[in-house]
Amino acid sequence: MSKKGYWMAMIDVRDPEVYKQYIEANAVAFAKYGAKFPVRAGRYENPEGPTGNRHVLVEFESYDKAVECYHSPEYQHASKFRLAASTGHFVIVEGA
Repeated sequence: MSKKGYWMAMIDVRDPEVYKQYIEANAVAFAKYGAKFPVRAGRYENPEGPTGNRHVLVEFESYDKAVECYHSPEYQHASKFRLAASTGHFVIVEGA
């Protein structure tokens, strides 16, 4: 059985209106690749320094699916909105 894959992102949204377009557009890729959202925004505390104003953890059935989703045409289209509206840290990791 393969390990789950995750996208972990700490984002600082500069343009909320454009970022909304990203959320709408990424739904296509996330549905196609079976993404789940253990964390998608919500309350947070950053006791050790700034981490952005939006925090997301996206779960996939495997690391390979997580990577495939990121490189898919559907997500690459959506990511243009994210990159235009925000800065941050983003990583794809294999679960424990």
